[in-house]
Amino acid sequence: MPADMPPPPPVDTAPRQTEENHRFPCEQCGADYRFSPAQNALICDHCGHQKPLQDSPWGGGALKELDFLAALRQQLPAAEMEVTRVSHCPNCAAEVEFDPAVHALECPFCATPVVADTGENRHIKPKGVLPFQLDERAAHKAMETWLGRLWFAPNGLKDYARKGRKMEGIYVPYWTYDAQTRSQYTGQRGTEYTVNRTVMVDGKPQIRTEIKVRWSNVRGRVQRFFDDVLVLASKSLPRRYTEGLEPWDLSQLAPYQPKFLAGFRAEAYTIDLEAGFQDARAKMDRVIERDIKFDIGGDRQRISSVDTEVSAVTFKHILLPIWMAAYKYRGQTYRFVVNGQTGRVQGERPYSAWKIAFAVLLGLIVAAGVAYVASQK
Repeated sequence: MPADMPPPPPVDTAPRQTEENHRFPCEQCGADYRFSPAQNALICDHCGHQKPLQDSPWGGGALKELDFLAALRQQLPAAEMEVTRVSHCPNCAAEVEFDPAVHALECPFCATPVVADTGENRHIKPKGVLPFQLDERAAHKAMETWLGRLWFAPNGLKDYARKGRKMEGIYVPYWTYDAQTRSQYTGQRGTEYTVNRTVMVDGKPQIRTEIKVRWSNVRGRVQRFFDDVLVLASKSLPRRYTEGLEPWDLSQLAPYQPKFLAGFRAEAYTIDLEAGFQDARAKMDRVIERDIKFDIGGDRQRISSVDTEVSAVTFKHILLPIWMAAYKYRGQTYRFVVNGQTGRVQGERPYSAWKIAFAVLLGLIVAAGVAYVASQK
């Protein structure tokens, strides 16, 4: 062992993962493993030991759906519930699980200093997890590339981000919903036809063609099974950010296993199951509307009424991977988020006043030059 390496902690190879944290002891030195997306393995940063995921003793359950109505009636089996301790950010309302040994931390969503409280959060356990596929270095490069395309961003912020603080790997909570829908509708089908009419233009007759629509009443039924309608279960990030990170390849979901969270944090959901289903229904209704218009046919469609019966609703609580960086620059916080599966980036778009002024000035010079050349002709 190199002389400058600190002595390892006492060896303790018994799993000590608890509901409050996600720690896994190295079987060689007893330090904590972390999940490495690049190696798809558990790695000990202290001694370098690697353990393939399939060889680890910390497994998970099956990736299965849960009954929605039973959950609303609080009739889920006790095994589907857990209690975790979280820190609550007073600025963005994020609730992030924390290590009980840590007494103060910084909110990864907005860089606000947070004193970790001892509150407990009872919630439905995650059923699925999409493991990180990008490591921190790849996420940082994706963010730098994205910033480099923002010409009006201040150079100081770009430099500050490149020098870079550590990015935070966060598993963000989502709900997925399955449902069978059957919809009855009434409406009108529009069939277009053309008519010619003569108009006078400058004293001369001209023939103009107009499009008319003949409407007829229709009614019918459509049905659709919705699978994995995805709904964000957090309020800590603007929805435009999370929607901008889509799409997610949910076919890569794995049954929840705590080992995927080794070295990362997990956010607790703050949008409950019932409120999340309202968002899911809005997404379903938009798809049903498209189905109805297709069923009506014709050239144009009007929908007068829709009556939808929803049945066999099931759900999953899942965790999706996001790399985050929150930078304080000249008194303002700028946030950047990177999809931990695909590398898509979203974030604040700061503007440099002098760059904008330079662009305006350059535009005026170019316009004046064009006007001068035109005047000489």
